[in-house]
Amino acid sequence: MKLSDIKNIQKINSSIILAKIIDTKGSVPREKNVFMVISSENQFGTIGGGEFEFRVTKESLKLLKIKDKYNDTFQYSLGPSLGQCCGGYIKVKLIKFDNGLKLLEKFDLKNEIINQNQNLYIFGAGHVSNALTNKLDGVGFNIFVIDSREEYLKKIKYQYANKVLAKNPEIIIQNSPSESYFIVLTHSHKLDFDICSNILKKNNFNFFGLIGSQTKKIKFRKRLKDSGFKENLINKMECPIGIDSIDGKEPDVIAISIIARLLEVKTLIIKKEERQLKLVKA
Repeated sequence: MKLSDIKNIQKINSSIILAKIIDTKGSVPREKNVFMVISSENQFGTIGGGEFEFRVTKESLKLLKIKDKYNDTFQYSLGPSLGQCCGGYIKVKLIKFDNGLKLLEKFDLKNEIINQNQNLYIFGAGHVSNALTNKLDGVGFNIFVIDSREEYLKKIKYQYANKVLAKNPEIIIQNSPSESYFIVLTHSHKLDFDICSNILKKNNFNFFGLIGSQTKKIKFRKRLKDSGFKENLINKMECPIGIDSIDGKEPDVIAISIIARLLEVKTLIIKKEERQLKLVKA
């Protein structure tokens, strides 16, 4: 679900359903605690799509019409009967509320989304940053845009971006949680280098990308090495940033390429954690 969905849910004055996955086994399209919201006219979020989600939506619409019934629970085997080949099992709970505000009073969906997301720090509030933030809603990141120029921060259109006016961005880096994601695309090579140095000093992140050309990469790597950073640490810096197969200099194209790379890294980390968990259980 997107953070931008919350305002739309608030506006719903009729009965509304929260559908939440409360248990899973085996291979499933979405994990436990994922939720979606269904009203008579709208759906927000997804719990996996396909025939499974179609049936959950159908049961939700039935529940909306039953006056004195406020919850129900359903179990689904994701096999041939649903036209799905996952082979797993999902248990879903439906909870009905009189309206969107009542739902949000009981379940703080905004904080649930924020707690499930990971932190993404974008240094620089220029054209690429604006294009990037406008496309990030719903892909699993809490967005922080950092710049020393107030007038540029005001131009960031995405309302759920945390805009941080900072003359000393190293303080933000030092206080960021472990396993954060960092993107550096400021207006100044000097500022870029200072930020890069501080990120490498922290050395506890999931991703660190620097916008720039191969020439910039070579120059920055040399300067970082001359500053005492080990090569294996410098190798954690990705420059140019984005997917190699996506080419283009337009801000929107660069933004899509960066998001694709962020999601690729995020997926690789999740799969690695899943493999490690299986080894522990074995």
